[in-house]
Amino acid sequence: MKKILLPVSALALLAGCTWVKLDDAGSRVRVAYDGRVGGCERVGEVSVSVKDRVGLYERNGLKVKDELETLARNEAAGMPADTLVAKGEPHNGAQAFDAYRCGAGPRGAARENPPPAPPARGGEAETFPVR
Repeated sequence: MKKILLPVSALALLAGCTWVKLDDAGSRVRVAYDGRVGGCERVGEVSVSVKDRVGLYERNGLKVKDELETLARNEAAGMPADTLVAKGEPHNGAQAFDAYRCGAGPRGAARENPPPAPPARGGEAETFPVR
C-alpha cells in the first residue's frame, strides 16, 4: 500500500504546480476580458496548450486557464501585440486568442497618472484610486 501511496501523492502535488512563468515582455500584454478592442489593430491569433491531465488526475481548471493565459501573453509579446481576447473557453487544455495592437503603452501607465476625480457632491461617497 505504501508503494502506491508515494507515487500517487507525488503525482497529485505535481499536478497542482504552475510550470508556466510570465516573462517581462508578456507582462506588458493585457487580456481584454470584456472583448473591447475598439480602435485596435488585429495582428494575428495565438493558440496555446498545456496538459490538463496528469495520468488519470484532472488538473484544476482555473490553474489550466491561468497557464494558458500566461503562455498566450508571452507569445503575443513577440508578434508584437499588447492585447489579447479569448476566442472561447479552454477545451482539452487548449485555447485560442485574437491578438491586437492597441498602442496602450506600458501596463500601469494609466494608473500612474489617473484622471482627476469628479467633484464630490453632498451626501455621496468619495472614492480614491488605490496605488
